[in-house]
Amino acid sequence: MSEQQPNAKVLSVVIPVYNELDTWRELVGHVEGVALPGLGRQLILVDDGSTDGTREQLSAFAAEQAGAGEARPAADEIRYKVVFHEQNQGKGAALRTGFAAADGDVVVIQDADLEYDPNDHPRLLEPILAGRADVVYGSRFRGREGRKGYWKNYLANRFLTCLSNLTTGLKLTDMETCYKMFRRDVLRELSLEQNRFGFEPEVTAKIARREMRIGELPIRYDSRTHEEGKKIGWKDGLKAIWCIFKYGRRWRRKARMVVLDGQ
Repeated sequence: MSEQQPNAKVLSVVIPVYNELDTWRELVGHVEGVALPGLGRQLILVDDGSTDGTREQLSAFAAEQAGAGEARPAADEIRYKVVFHEQNQGKGAALRTGFAAADGDVVVIQDADLEYDPNDHPRLLEPILAGRADVVYGSRFRGREGRKGYWKNYLANRFLTCLSNLTTGLKLTDMETCYKMFRRDVLRELSLEQNRFGFEPEVTAKIARREMRIGELPIRYDSRTHEEGKKIGWKDGLKAIWCIFKYGRRWRRKARMVVLDGQ
């Protein structure tokens, strides 16, 4: 191992997991298969009270990795942390737990349900490492690869994004996206409190109030149905609207949008 390796930049991938039997394994394999030369990676899996056998699978995986997740990853190395919630608390709560465990210079959210392609990680990471952005959102609705998903979900997402933009002053195309990548010091500035899917409008509004550079890049997306395990529902949509107005304060906006892809 070279002397420079321990000083490599590290990407922490926070993966909230709830009742994703076997799916989480496939997702981890996809993340591991992404080439990020010279970077260390830390995969943080947070089981949010799974009841379908996922918890037992993750417990076995954690035992296999015992002690391996404590040190900071060196260049081209992947280390793992597995954290458990005794009861289901919601995606936002799982993310807060994952953020607290993250040691990386940059943190990205990765759902365990295979809707999002980890091959987009390098694309989202480049503007942050290059110093052109502090936060990057992966938009499902920009570019030719982005417009996938079921029509009612598409309309709901666009409506919530437009409403969020009205209250934050930002010009996002996909506020509800899973793919949000941050400099870790940015996350340390944010006091987050929403336990479920209200996390998305909350974190967006709180970023908007700080002097940060936020940009969007198109990503690939393969939506699944509720029958296939999608967990967000209409009640979460109503809570998102409530959170948009609770946290959004357009006149306090300090963040600025930056153009990352020429669009």
